[in-house]
Amino acid sequence: MTAFRKKRLDTAQKQRMVGRASAPDFLDPALEWRRLFAEVWGTFLLVMVAAGGGVVAAQSHGAVTLGMQVVAPGLMVMAIIYFMGTVSGAHLNPAVTLAFAVRRNFPWRRVPGYILAQLAGGIAAALFLRAMFGTIGALGATLPGNGISSLQALAMEVVLSAGLVNTILGTASGARNIGTNGAIAVGGYIALAGLWAAPISGASMNPVRSLAPDLVRGDFGTTWIYVAGPILGALIAVAFEWMLKGKPTPAGTLAAQGTLGLDESGTETHRH
Repeated sequence: MTAFRKKRLDTAQKQRMVGRASAPDFLDPALEWRRLFAEVWGTFLLVMVAAGGGVVAAQSHGAVTLGMQVVAPGLMVMAIIYFMGTVSGAHLNPAVTLAFAVRRNFPWRRVPGYILAQLAGGIAAALFLRAMFGTIGALGATLPGNGISSLQALAMEVVLSAGLVNTILGTASGARNIGTNGAIAVGGYIALAGLWAAPISGASMNPVRSLAPDLVRGDFGTTWIYVAGPILGALIAVAFEWMLKGKPTPAGTLAAQGTLGLDESGTETHRH
């Protein structure tokens, strides 16, 4: 048997093993509550840090600089992907959930639950910040910068969100943000986008991150920018992903199922 043929047989065997395991923790409907809780908790942490940076900056009279404010969410997302990416996929963002579903890596029937969980976590974070600090710093709302029109801010959010979702689709395992590549790439992109674009649009890239503070403070004047922008950007990113990598493949479907339930040798394990 040639080395090439043996390699092909080994690869096929590993794929069959993964297919039989079917990632029970990620697909088992009985564990949906665990995935939804992970999205609530993860989105709470993200919005607390992203909106909280502006709040604490105002409270501390500038002790938290703009650079600190925009890097902190990227670091938080990186940590969240590491500690719970294998549970829910660490979407944390309705635009990301939508993109995975449009890409056919994530079942549409689970989209409403994920988005509701993300909304719950984001609103809870905004309520926590208000209880702690009041509405100082506009409760960390994302707003167009001085001299920036709504359309300019919208265009920036579309472009930034397209880049973010392309980064996620390109580094995630199927419909899940897991592993070193996903954590570093996604967290790094969020920090980088904020470092140069926050003065333009706030670099939200996440409808819940912007909607939650606006809802709690009762000001929806610019909310539409941060809902429409990330969603449009996510759809563009899915189209770009199709252009870059083609249609979803069986291998991509296997990746979307994850590898929980397999040990390091590729054999199936069982919960007791």
